[in-house]
Amino acid sequence: MSTPVPSPPPVQLLTPDGRRTDHADYAFAGDDESIRALYRDLVLVRRIDTEGTALQRHGELGLWAPCLGQEAAQVGSGRALSSQDFAFPTYREHGVAWCRGIDPVKLLGLFRGVELGGWDPEAERFGLYSIVIGAQTLHAVGYAMGIGLEGAVGHGVPDRDEAVLAYFGDGATSQGDVNEAFIWAASFQAPVVFFCQNNQWAISVPLERQTKVPLAQRAQGFGFPGVRVDGNDVLAVHAVTTEALRRARAGEGPMFVEAVTYRMGAHTTSDDPSRYRDPAQTEEWRQRDPLARVEAYLRSTGTAESFFADLEHEAEQLGEHLRAACKALPEPDLADLFDLVHHETTPELAAQREEYRAYRAGFETEGVAR
Repeated sequence: MSTPVPSPPPVQLLTPDGRRTDHADYAFAGDDESIRALYRDLVLVRRIDTEGTALQRHGELGLWAPCLGQEAAQVGSGRALSSQDFAFPTYREHGVAWCRGIDPVKLLGLFRGVELGGWDPEAERFGLYSIVIGAQTLHAVGYAMGIGLEGAVGHGVPDRDEAVLAYFGDGATSQGDVNEAFIWAASFQAPVVFFCQNNQWAISVPLERQTKVPLAQRAQGFGFPGVRVDGNDVLAVHAVTTEALRRARAGEGPMFVEAVTYRMGAHTTSDDPSRYRDPAQTEEWRQRDPLARVEAYLRSTGTAESFFADLEHEAEQLGEHLRAACKALPEPDLADLFDLVHHETTPELAAQREEYRAYRAGFETEGVAR
């Protein structure tokens, strides 16, 4: 039986008890005001997530994929993106969506089943959620190859050069699509950062069943660098992702970032982690809570109590807004789906749309569609 390769310590700039530390290769460039802004993101993203779970439990959503415990990995990387960069998410990147300015109500609409897409990916620079495990990495590499061929990298102009950030989980690294994406990215020196949220579980399969080497080490075999970062340390994640994106924009090719974190909740609300997970492990990771360490640091620096009180009030208002907005979401007109397949509706799709409308009209009684 093979022996697992020891994992190198991940990059860490803020310890679980809230102390700042230094790293030889990475540094967080922001001040305490920027850390307060990141903490606000963490708190509000957690509120979005807990509301999503509660709404599903109350029958308002068909499903919800929690990101509880992974907020720092998402906010740290999401805030490292420039406005011209493009991110390709899985179905759990609620924190990245928040950082890209996506109205969280659109996320609720997606999981409620009343949205036919949700947002304009080109306008938001944020792709639609991908349910197929690992498929978005191929989309990301293809897009990155495109901007490379268009000459949108390597100019040294911060507001012009572009990069791509591809999100996936540890389970996706076992998919052929992801490994093919690595090959294409390396072969074409694509300006893409592969961001793996290693939350220790591929649904019910633990990490040690998936790999015998640290995930970031795989990058070397494909010909580009990989780095492990404490995924519960928002400062370290921001610093590492900022550097990875800088490399990509400069034309230095792809990079793999393994954010070591933990999925505190279920894989989705249809999952029961108590059937396969030791609660002692979950409790151990709870002591590394990404929000608690930032709060501890801010309190140690004398951040006013009013900041925390105001933020708590803002989170309560966000929760109230999400609950009310979710229940007020209108039912979609499914006929619109035919207009969203192509940029211009083809005659075939127009005919199918009218056929559907005629079929639906057959169920209408006294002006009410059933």
